[in-house]
Amino acid sequence: MVNEIRINDIKVGGENPLIVIAGPCVIENYETTYEIASFLKKITSKLEMPFIFKASFDKANRTSIDSFRGLGVATGLEILNNIKTKLDLNIISDVHEIGQIEAAKDVLDVIQIPAFLCRQTDLIIRAAETNKTINIKKGQFMSPKDIKNSVEKARSTGNNNIFLTERGSSFGYNNLVVDFRGIEIMHKTANCPVIFDATHSVQLPGGAGLESTGESEYAPILAKSAVAAGCDGVFFEVHPEPEKALCDGANSLKLNDDFKELLKKLKKIKAILK
Repeated sequence: MVNEIRINDIKVGGENPLIVIAGPCVIENYETTYEIASFLKKITSKLEMPFIFKASFDKANRTSIDSFRGLGVATGLEILNNIKTKLDLNIISDVHEIGQIEAAKDVLDVIQIPAFLCRQTDLIIRAAETNKTINIKKGQFMSPKDIKNSVEKARSTGNNNIFLTERGSSFGYNNLVVDFRGIEIMHKTANCPVIFDATHSVQLPGGAGLESTGESEYAPILAKSAVAAGCDGVFFEVHPEPEKALCDGANSLKLNDDFKELLKKLKKIKAILK
């Protein structure tokens, strides 16, 4: 049995319901972020699926110096805190350096370690020392069994409220591939719940030269496959108009009734497994 963790009133892992983590790649402005969060809360509440809202206040790992990276720590966290309070949501966002953690811990319910930084010892330890739930995204350069070492860094602080996110593995240049064995491997070796990031898994990193691109049309089938393979939750980047999104639009899903129908199907697959 995989170690069960708690995120406030949400239980993750084991026989608990499939959780949904979703939101825009990055905070573009208050209005769009609130619109997305409100829509997601409405549909996940109707479907009775536990929900955590995700949006980045700063994206330090963009392809180009000219890429939009967010509104910054202070403004971004203020927007997230406002949305969290108004909509009564659990919030997850990523930190890219130790200096961001002190401010972030007062707003976030889950502190996320980005895939590119999943081996950064000091960042992981400092995040775990907050006693917040920690999400470590498995680097696309790392095998599933090796992420256990990153988990042990976090656990060295006494914090056991940790889950992992699978987001595909590097496959040649500008491409990712998903090995669904990884979900079970991480369950067994790290003893953590595993979330599947369906939209980052269809990203084509740096595929457009000055920016990444993606194949969002394949995200739904990967999500369904991951739930069938036993993941504990699904992660999506969504936007009302992905073609206009300032970050990761090419691999984001459109926020509409089709997305709601996808969540229904994922919930049914999870029920079948039980």
